[in-house]
Order: sequence, then C-alpha cells, then structure tokens
Amino acid sequence: MVGVVGVNLAVRLGHQLDHTGITLSSDPFTLTFEVLMGKVPWPASGTWIIAVVAAIVLVLAVLIIVAIARYRKGRTRVDRSAAYLGRGRDVADLSRKSALEKAQRLGVPDAPGVPIGRTVASGQPLYGSWEDMHIDIWGPRTGKTTSRAVPAILAAPGGVLVTSNKRDVVDATRDVREKAGQVWVFDPQGIALEEPTWWWNPLSYVTDEVRAAKMAQHFASGSRDADAKTDSYFDPAGKDLLAGLLLAAALDGRPITDVYTWLTRPADDTAVEILRQHGFPLTADQVAGVIDAPEKQRGGVYGTAQQMASCLTNRQVARWVTPLGGNASDRRPQFSPEAFVREGGTLYSLSKEGQGTAGPLVTALTVAVVEAAEELAARSAGGRLSTPLLGVLDEAANVCRWRDLPNLYSHYGSRGIVLMTILQSWSQGVEVWGESGMRKLWSASNVKVYGGGVSEAGFLEDLSRVIGDYDRLSSSTSSGRGQRTVSQQLHRERILDVADLAALPKGRAVVLSSGSRPTLIRTQPWMTGPHAADVRASIAAHDPQAQHTISEAQHEVAAVEATIGSEARS
Repeated sequence: MVGVVGVNLAVRLGHQLDHTGITLSSDPFTLTFEVLMGKVPWPASGTWIIAVVAAIVLVLAVLIIVAIARYRKGRTRVDRSAAYLGRGRDVADLSRKSALEKAQRLGVPDAPGVPIGRTVASGQPLYGSWEDMHIDIWGPRTGKTTSRAVPAILAAPGGVLVTSNKRDVVDATRDVREKAGQVWVFDPQGIALEEPTWWWNPLSYVTDEVRAAKMAQHFASGSRDADAKTDSYFDPAGKDLLAGLLLAAALDGRPITDVYTWLTRPADDTAVEILRQHGFPLTADQVAGVIDAPEKQRGGVYGTAQQMASCLTNRQVARWVTPLGGNASDRRPQFSPEAFVREGGTLYSLSKEGQGTAGPLVTALTVAVVEAAEELAARSAGGRLSTPLLGVLDEAANVCRWRDLPNLYSHYGSRGIVLMTILQSWSQGVEVWGESGMRKLWSASNVKVYGGGVSEAGFLEDLSRVIGDYDRLSSSTSSGRGQRTVSQQLHRERILDVADLAALPKGRAVVLSSGSRPTLIRTQPWMTGPHAADVRASIAAHDPQAQHTISEAQHEVAAVEATIGSEARS
C-alpha cells in the first residue's frame, strides 16, 4: 500500500508539475500497473517526489521503532500485572486532584500531599493527603530513602520530624528545609558528626507520674535487643523504679544523669524525700519499697533499671541532654517541643542500634514532639493543626521503638499529624510491637507501600491475596475424525504471586490504600523531582563524601533503568 500510494503521488503530482497534459486513470491500482508496464510515462519530477516520500516513510519508521524500544525498555516483568490493578477511577482518592481538594479544605492549598509515585498503567501521579497515615515496608537497598523519605520531607508545608540511623537523609534535605524554618539535628552518637550546639532536657517532658512511666518505657524498649527475654518481675519493677527516679529528678530540677547516679546507690533515699516533698507519696512509697527490699531482690531491680538507663553513661550522649557547666553558664539554646510545633522547622533525630545506642532518647524526643503537637491541635480550630506536622520515622524498629504507636496511629491523622513509618520487613515490626500490634499498625495506615526486597513468605502470601486474582482465558484445540474443536476455559490466577513480590524489580512498588484498588507504581526518586538541584547542592555542602553520594544516586537510577531494560529484552 505504501508503494501504491507513493507511485500515485509521484506520477499524478509529477505530471501536473511538468504540464504534460496526459490523462491518468482515477483507479490507483490501474495507474500503478500502467506505470509498471510503460503505458504511462514516468514524469521527470516524479523521482525527487518519490525520494521525499521515501525519506518521510523512513523517518516515521525510525521514530516508531525508537518509541517501541523506549516503551519496552521502561517495562519490567511485573508490569503486565498493571492491567489488572487499580488505575483511573480505581485510585481516584490518591489522585493529585483529590489530594488538592483535601488540602484546600484543610487550609493547605500549596501542598497537595505526600508524593507516592506514578501508576505504571497510566502514569498518573499518586499522593497521600494530609489526613493519611503511611506505613512502608522496603527491604535493604531498595531505594526507600531516595524514593519515599526524601520526597516526603521536601513536600511538607510545615514542621517535619525525622528519625534515621544514617546521615544521608539529613545531608540531602537540611539546606532545602532550612528555607522553611530552623533545622535541629539531634546526633548524640555522632552519626552526622554534628556538634551539640543546642541541647534538650528529657526531664522537661516528665511533669507527672504518667509521663514518667512513659519515659521509663522508652528507656526499657530502646535499651535491649528486640528479641531479648525479660523477667516477669524484675523488668516491670525496674521500669517502675526508673519512672520514680525520673520523676524525682524532674521535680528537683536535676540533670537526667543524676538518675543513673541514684541507680548506682541503692541505699540513697534522696529521691524518696523529693517525691514526698512535692506531693507524690505513693510514688515515694514505691521507690522506698525497693530500697528497703531484701538485698538480693533490691539488687535485681536496681540492676535491671541500670541496664535500661545505660545510655546515660555515654559522655557524648550526655552533652546533648544535660547543660554544660550548669544551667546558668550554658549559653546554648534549649530545644522546646512546644515551641517547635508552633514555629515549625525540621528536627532530625539520629541513632544507631547496638552498644551505646541513644535510641531511648530519640524515642523520647519523638514522643515529646508528637504529644506537643497533639496538645496544640486540641487548642486549634477543628481540633487539628492548621499546618500539618509530618513525621518520617525511618528505621523505626531500630531507632524509635515507640511501643504505643499502633494504638495511636489512626488517631493522629485527624489531628493533622501525618506519620510515615518505614520498616525493612514485617518481622522487624513484629519484634517491636508483636504480631497483633504490627497488624494493628498495618490496618490503621491509610497508605501502605511495599517496595520489594523482602523474602518473608507469610507476609508476601497475605499481600498477594489482598492484591487479588484475575481471570485468564485459555484456548485448547483438539482434532479427531476429520473435525477440529476449539474450547475455551477461564482460569483464576494471582495478579502478583509470592515469587513476583519477593523479586519485585527496583523502581516498582505496590500501593494499597483505603477505598482504592491495589496498584503498581513507578517510584519517583528525588533525582527526578523538582528539588533535584537543591538536594545536590545540600549534599555537596554537608556530605564529606558528596561526590560519591551523588554519583551513587545517579548510578542507582541508571541501575534501575538498566534492570528494566534487560528484563524487557529478555
């Protein structure tokens, strides 16, 4: 057909341009045969006309081939499943339009929400609103920081709270966030080599016996391995003793390190006297009961409490939570959670698991900020913050073991406190909150993102069932006695089975959201976002290995594209 059209165009246009006056057949096929048989002469202008037509056809063919190659290069082995997953109206609640409408209703018109990614099926951008709570499960080296944590932090319209066990998220976002308010980096273990130019008094949170018990729980959860065995008597008794001493130190205006000093002196009843003087007789009796207990029993309780508060013996940690040279002589600014949630800004809390961890203090600081935000929300119009507070709890199971988090998760969304809990696996969350607590946390999250890299068959099987099935039509042909029969059957199969989820390619993630069908997305790392240049500049200004970090980020994107391309070719 291309040849017939080309010949007709060249002959008809050529004879008109050459003014030959020859009458040509109106039938394109007849004209073509007449030219081939020599009945109609080839016009002089026809040669360059046919050359132009051939060039145009060639260019179009090349463009089509390139487009197909790029399309195939951008697809992975799991992208076929996108046809059976949510798109368009199925994920309308996560669309930019829906997120903007919710943001305008909540008084945040300039920030649609927390970016999630783009659907594979239609390229539609997805956002979590400023009422949604997030939970992410991404295995190691799957891009959770570049594709989830950093973009979320950069999109926040107000205050941001970040926990992590690495400095990369701080280096990448601190200069960008500094434009929105003061940046605080809590780095008691020197992960980012930050100097303690400010300090926070954990005892400022302890105002009564309830908050003292919460603080003691943070020390208990963060000071031991997640799978460590606990004693049914000494563990609760140690927490109660620690809570009583924390309350006494707070009431008397002492530094928190005095609590550990008391724990090394089981016969010292100073804390008991302080508690009685300030009107806490029952708590005083509780501490006194331990002091007056038999020596072996008392030693066990004090030893357990010492282990819980062991992070206070680290001099590097103490510089961040105690005044230098006394309250009067320390000129460093003191961090106030209440002022932070009012004024905004960014707080990075860094810690790493293992010996000498500052995890209990990171958890305590995180809880202090979130509860201050909750109190401010209660005094605000509609019972929610006028500008949302975003909390990105990266490596939550390692550095921020907040035991009450599953019970409070759904509550915070209505307060304008948006939390994103990022874990490396399902079992990691089970170690901290137990099976029922992890299921509660998962169910209370409006947006659930699985980014691959997990090989836990139980979790992946549950996820595969939730994603659902599709009906595959198959045909079979049989022949016999001179007849040919074609039959068709419907087979129900998993959209994404356990093997697909375990080997989910980099650059892909599965999103489950309340009221929406599960969908497959392309992740959107910060390198492809609007703040890429600012992030690179921030990394260059603060990361000692800036060139390597930026190069590694670029290689990560290139590796994802190469992986996708190789899968498409295979």
